[in-house]
Amino acid sequence: MVQASENLQAQPALPRTPRVTYRMAPLAEALAEPDTLAVFGFGAGSPQDDDPRSLCVALECFDAPSPLELWQVEGEVTSGRHGDVRWSSGGGWVFAAVEMNENAHGGIEGAAREAYAALRDFMGTRRERNVLRIWNYIGDINEGDGDTERYKQFCDGRAAGLGDFFAEGFPAATAIGHHDTKRALQIYLLASIDAGTPIENPRQVSAWRYPRQYGRTSPGFARAMLMPAHDALAISGTAAVVGHASAHEGDLEAQLNETLTNLETLLSTAEMAAGFDTHSPLKVYVRHATDAPRVRDILQHRLPGVPALLMHGDVCRRELLVEIDGWRYV
Repeated sequence: MVQASENLQAQPALPRTPRVTYRMAPLAEALAEPDTLAVFGFGAGSPQDDDPRSLCVALECFDAPSPLELWQVEGEVTSGRHGDVRWSSGGGWVFAAVEMNENAHGGIEGAAREAYAALRDFMGTRRERNVLRIWNYIGDINEGDGDTERYKQFCDGRAAGLGDFFAEGFPAATAIGHHDTKRALQIYLLASIDAGTPIENPRQVSAWRYPRQYGRTSPGFARAMLMPAHDALAISGTAAVVGHASAHEGDLEAQLNETLTNLETLLSTAEMAAGFDTHSPLKVYVRHATDAPRVRDILQHRLPGVPALLMHGDVCRRELLVEIDGWRYV
C-alpha cells in the first residue's frame, strides 16, 4: 500500500536571506569570495572598485577606519550592468544599484524619476522581481520649505518613475540625507524570486497613508519586511514617529528611546523574539556629529554587543535627530 505522503511533490526550499555582516577587510578580499553579492564602503575615504557589486555610499561613518558591509548568499554569484544599473545575482537574490547626477536631470525630482524608471526597467528583465528592501541616499534632504523640500520632491519623482510597479505592496525602505557636495542620488535594492511579508507598526500610521502635510506624494514603504524563508526581518528606517507625528522634538535621548520602542514593536508584530543580538547588524543615522558619542553610549547600554554602524546622516524630517535601520535574523 502506497502511503499518501509518497504522492506529495516536494516543495522547493525558499532561498535563505543573504547574510549581512560588517567586516574590517580589504575590498579586493571581500570581492574575491565567490558568495559575495554586494560590498559597501562608506564615506570619501572608502575603497572603490569597478566591480558592479561594489558601492561607495556617500555617508561618512563615525568609526575610523570604517568597516565594509558584506552581503553574502548561498550560491555562485554573477554580475553585470544594464544601462545605468549595476547588478549581481545568486542564490535566488538580486542586488541592483543606480547613481544619478542631479545636474543631468534637472534636480532631485528628475533624478529620482529617472533612477526609479531605470530600476523598474531592469527588474522587468529578472526572475528575482520581488523587491523586498530599498535604500535611498539623498544630498541635502531637508533643503527647501513646504512642497519644495528636497525629500518631498524626491517622493514625487520616485512615484513618477515607479508608476504602478509597487501596486501590490511596498518594500521596506530607508531615505537618508548625505552631505556630499556632488548632489548624487544613490539607490540600491535587494530582491528575491519569492515574495516577503510586509510588516507594519501598530504604533504608527502606515507611511503611504500620511496626511497631506507631509507632501503631495506620501512616502511609499513598509515599516519592515519579513523575508520569504521567515529567517530574517529587514527593518526600514525607524525614528521617533508615533501615529504620523514626530515625537520629542529637541530631545535626543527621548527620540532614541522612542525609536528603540518602535523597533521592539516591529519585532513583536513580526512574531520574532524580542531584542537584538550579535548577529543583528544595525545602521544608526545621526544628524549632528556632536550627538554621536551620546548615541553610542545609549546603544551600548541598551543593545550590548549588537553591531551598529554610526553614520552622519540627516533624517527625512528636520526635527528628527536619529534613525535606525537594519536586520534581525532568526
